[in-house]
Amino acid sequence: MAKVRLSGTVLGADDPNRTSRARLLYLLFAGGWDIYNSNGDQRVTLSNIEKKIIESDAFVFTPGATLEDMFKAISIFVGFQTLDRNLAGKPTIILNEDASWNPFFAVLTHLQKMGTVLQDFEKYLLEVHSPEAVIDTLRDFSSGGFPDAGREKIEASESVAREIPLPDEYGGSVCIFCSASLEDPNYLTDGEALGCILAENKIGCVSGAGRSGIMGAVVKGSVDAGGWAAGSNVPHIIELEGVPDGLSCFWLRPDIYTRMEVMIENSDAFVIFPGGAGTVQELLALMIFKHQKNSLMADKPVIIFNRKNHAGLNFWDPLIDLLSDMCQPGDFLVANQLDDILPALQSGMKRH
Repeated sequence: MAKVRLSGTVLGADDPNRTSRARLLYLLFAGGWDIYNSNGDQRVTLSNIEKKIIESDAFVFTPGATLEDMFKAISIFVGFQTLDRNLAGKPTIILNEDASWNPFFAVLTHLQKMGTVLQDFEKYLLEVHSPEAVIDTLRDFSSGGFPDAGREKIEASESVAREIPLPDEYGGSVCIFCSASLEDPNYLTDGEALGCILAENKIGCVSGAGRSGIMGAVVKGSVDAGGWAAGSNVPHIIELEGVPDGLSCFWLRPDIYTRMEVMIENSDAFVIFPGGAGTVQELLALMIFKHQKNSLMADKPVIIFNRKNHAGLNFWDPLIDLLSDMCQPGDFLVANQLDDILPALQSGMKRH
């Protein structure tokens, strides 16, 4: 029997989305689907989310979007982008009756304009506006499927894990979440400069260990300046992005979620550089951990680098707008200039 996984939680008898969810459950059962998370009480963690994906045949996101719901949805989209074989042929539907998903879609639309989301996300995250349309879309999906994500493998996935500890004289390490596809020279120059700044100030550089885009530039800047650089990646993404030279530490992981977890564990602060859906996913994970008071994020500052592009557009404005309505003051700081990042890091890391 095919299994669909629902997102969302019904918040008591007065929840305005309760009737819609009940209607959706009825239609899914009547349509022959088994349902995971029908009561909205199953917790998804970085350690178990890939297992949840593997055991499901389709995904339906319900009204009342939360940070956790958005994290799960963007995670599935990132899986499609990175050719995760566990998502092959599995439809993902967002029931947006209450328009609570609109800010999430606005972020992805903006990133398409900024050049870091190259796919038409609307063909992967299928928006509908009624429970009946969910059933119709599930039924019709098999005849259409997903478009090609447009990614090509550039090398074999073999990579050897290695670990040289952070030197004693270093004041901690900073994780840079950023794009591995953006090749605009201005962004690459900023990325390389930040890596160099960290090395010169005896701060370790942690990244997603991709050789391309800003990610590769950050590592190059750190390594060329004699810094300690570490990162984590997974086999199927290594085939798309490669692994940069000169890493002091490389943590090979089986999926993007445990990859994210080891990066968070080994970092004392985070900088959100210009990026795409994967960077949004990573920032949402940090915010969720902060709200859960997870020890992995205790007293660790998060700085969003909201630089302007050549057209004068601030890179992360729509995402900052989304978070401003869902986060607490102090959950993150915004730096508009590259020179603002180091002082913000040093202040936050001193407190840590």
